Formats: sequence, structure tokens, C-alpha cells
Amino acid sequence: MRSPLSCAARRRLSRGALALFLVAGSAAADAASVSGNATLTSDYVWRGSTQSDGDPAVQAGLALAADNGAYASLWASSIKFDSTPHASTEVDGVIGWRGQWTPDWAWDANLTRYQYPSAAALNWTELGATVTWKQRVWAQLGWSDDALASDSTGTYAQLGARYPFNERFRVEAAVGHYWLARSYADSYTHGLVSAVFTLPSIRQGGPGLELRLTAHDTDRAAERLFPDMAGTRVEAALQATF
Repeated sequence: MRSPLSCAARRRLSRGALALFLVAGSAAADAASVSGNATLTSDYVWRGSTQSDGDPAVQAGLALAADNGAYASLWASSIKFDSTPHASTEVDGVIGWRGQWTPDWAWDANLTRYQYPSAAALNWTELGATVTWKQRVWAQLGWSDDALASDSTGTYAQLGARYPFNERFRVEAAVGHYWLARSYADSYTHGLVSAVFTLPSIRQGGPGLELRLTAHDTDRAAERLFPDMAGTRVEAALQATF
């Protein structure tokens, strides 16, 4: 989840991020649940641009959630960048807090660290927040003082919606915009539409399975920032959750 134009960057955590980390850490004293997922995708696309050079990617994640709303997760994916051939893996660590104002309205605040074990110059951190209405509509906001490891600020916003036709099939759509520092790159917009099919488990009590078909598109600004990485793309992904 980075830019091919990234430079080595300062690594700073705001006081708010540090406070979030300390609060989330208190979850250790509460009862917690564990969940995980594994995904095989035809193309790892993030915010409109491929992170696997258009090739398939293997992904897996593990999450720990406390009863008080605090949570932590670790997620990894294979990656491929022509500009950074030695970068082969992305590992994202997240700590956060979530809850509900009412039965219809939910919120989530988190801190994400994007880590590249074999390409440390690409590492960066982002503060994020999401508000969801009835699990149907969501608004997401992310901010970093080192967006895409560019050593400059960036703010990302996304508005999305999902519509379930039945228990097995739903459609999702979202539009996102990335405001980037002019000294780094032009801001850009991207969008996506997904058809999501819930598949029956192979065995009773087995992992849940979802097949997701997604069409991605970006504006010209994204294509200038991410040559051969942005534009129109189609992605197929099979995910198992447990």
C-alpha cells in the first residue's frame, strides 16, 4: 500500500496515536475473541492501484477483539513492485477501538502501520476512523503526516454502500479520494463496484467462504502517480474466514 515514487521518510506518531495505543493495550485485561481470514486474489488492488503488478496475491490475517471494543490485528500479503523488486511482503498491524452510538450507528477509530520487511523505506503509519449506518453505508477517513512513505501529509476519504439481495448475494460500491501534498503528487479519485457471493461451507462448522468480483477504476491523476498500476482493473478474490 504505497507509491512507487516513495522516498525514505520520517516515522512519527502523534500524541493521539500514542494515546490510542495505550488505551487499546488495556484490552488485555478483558475477555477477547480471536478470528482470522485467508484470501487468494487475482490482483491485490488498494485504493485504486495494484500492489502485486497485476499478478495473483496470497493474503492472511488474524484479529484479537476485546469485549470493551478494543482490538488488534495483523494482516499480510504478497506484493510486487517493479520499482522495488526486493519488496515481496506487506505486513499491516492495526490497533483500534470500536463501538456503537445506537443500534443503527457504529464507529471505529484505529492506527495502522504499513510495514515492508525487506524494504523499510516504504514503511508508514496512518490514523483512521469509520462511521457506519445499519451496516449498509459507511464513511471512512484516514490521515498521515507521511502518506505513502512520501514524507508529506495525505488525507484519504471514502464513501461506500452495500445492498444485500439475500443471504447469499450482495453488491457493494465505494468512491474514494486521496488529498496529497502538492509538493509530492496530484490528489486523485478512484471507485469500485463489487459483487459478493457467500458460498456454502465445505463441511459443517467449517470456515465461511466468500467469492468477490470487483471492478476498479481511477482518474488520470492516479495513472500519473502510479504508471501501469492504476486505471481500470478487474479483481476476483476467494476469502475464507474462521
